[in-house]
Amino acid sequence: MTQTTQAQKGLIAIAWPIFIEQTLRMLIGTVDTFMVSHVSDGAVAAVGVSNQVIVFFLIAFNFIGIGTSVVITHHLGARDRAGADRIATNAIAVNTWLGAAFSAAVFFLALPMLRLLQLPGGLMEYALPFLKLMGGTLFMESMNISIAATLRAHHHTRDAMLVTLGQNILNVAGNAITLFGLFGCPPMGVLGVALSGIFSRSVACFALWILLDHHTHLRLRAADFVSIQWGKVRRILHIGLPAAGEQMCYWSAFIVVTTFIARMGTQSLAIQSYTLQIQRFAMFFSFAIGLGTEILIGHLVGAGRFEEAYRRLLRSVRTGLILVTLVIILVALLAPRLLAIFTKDAAIIATGTILLRLSIILEPGRVFNVIVISSLRATGDVGFPIQMAVLSMWLVWVPLAWFLGLKLGMGLVGVWIAMMTDEWTRGLLMYWRWKKRRWMKYAARSRERVAAGLAAGSDAAASL
Repeated sequence: MTQTTQAQKGLIAIAWPIFIEQTLRMLIGTVDTFMVSHVSDGAVAAVGVSNQVIVFFLIAFNFIGIGTSVVITHHLGARDRAGADRIATNAIAVNTWLGAAFSAAVFFLALPMLRLLQLPGGLMEYALPFLKLMGGTLFMESMNISIAATLRAHHHTRDAMLVTLGQNILNVAGNAITLFGLFGCPPMGVLGVALSGIFSRSVACFALWILLDHHTHLRLRAADFVSIQWGKVRRILHIGLPAAGEQMCYWSAFIVVTTFIARMGTQSLAIQSYTLQIQRFAMFFSFAIGLGTEILIGHLVGAGRFEEAYRRLLRSVRTGLILVTLVIILVALLAPRLLAIFTKDAAIIATGTILLRLSIILEPGRVFNVIVISSLRATGDVGFPIQMAVLSMWLVWVPLAWFLGLKLGMGLVGVWIAMMTDEWTRGLLMYWRWKKRRWMKYAARSRERVAAGLAAGSDAAASL
């Protein structure tokens, strides 16, 4: 077996559990949407808008998760297991405190947040309790993200997948019981969906702690949550803050665009919610290959194998383009049937079908964005993606969505065209960055930091 074939096998072995995990995570929201659709399309719109607030805060947790995964892979690539464990310990502690703060903020400020998103007043009865409960327990997700990032960096991607599978099963069962009043439980509507989500999230958190202990033998003590080593945290933030900033920029722009859609009416919000639930299935192929490539390139950077990292990205982009294009074409062909799972409204199905077929152009552009940005991040080149995100999203996507969607009256089709323009603009710029090898100087610095840490550790051991 050639070295190239071995590397490709390594990518697939790492990426497919990530894809299943991400798909299962999406299914939590999809199942919630499907089951809530039995209440009303208005309830679907309310839950969809509430979930955007929750996702926004989950991205904030990701700046620790992203930085943790990359820095751990650098240490593991350099065969520094002790350094990797110190990074993981500090990351979990910091993210737990961050989760507690955000949970309190969402719980007490849920109403003004929903008003800021211009949610129609008639939908507050669904959205407010859902957001208070799901947002108020975000601290468990903050722990889940940092633990899962640690496991993935150690190549244990299947475990996060299995935990998410169990979370899905519990969520579906809980939704069925609380929504439809099974086993003597009173029908609770959207409130029941929130309670079911909290229960399944709690079980997933407990399971990830057990797996962390089993695979890495890493056990956090109470003191670890207080005596945080801020030097290690700064290294995580050096990677994670710009990366999360890019994601925050995306979701901030997305929320602004959603306010445009809210002005188009409740039906347009429902169409957006249904369409994105289906479209995300294609997105996750890009995300899985991107994360898998990030892990591999992080290890290569830690080992100082930069030329191999360069070739690895090019192969990953080719793989991603083939897979994602095939998947989104299949989704587009089946669009009417897929949308009919959620609603029988002919107008919603017709518009959603158009959007999913436009995504044949959109999703290949996202491939470049997701995979190349993940690889740049793994090398330590994190400034360029956030700079391009700010410029493209706020000077292209947001104003173009307003102009086409509202000003010219093109509605959701105009919004999707604006999204396509942004994805391709950023994607091609990212690919140019990689081809020009501008990232190599950052990779060299990342390698030097790990080597310096190893040398310091050796000196400390010798002094004993």
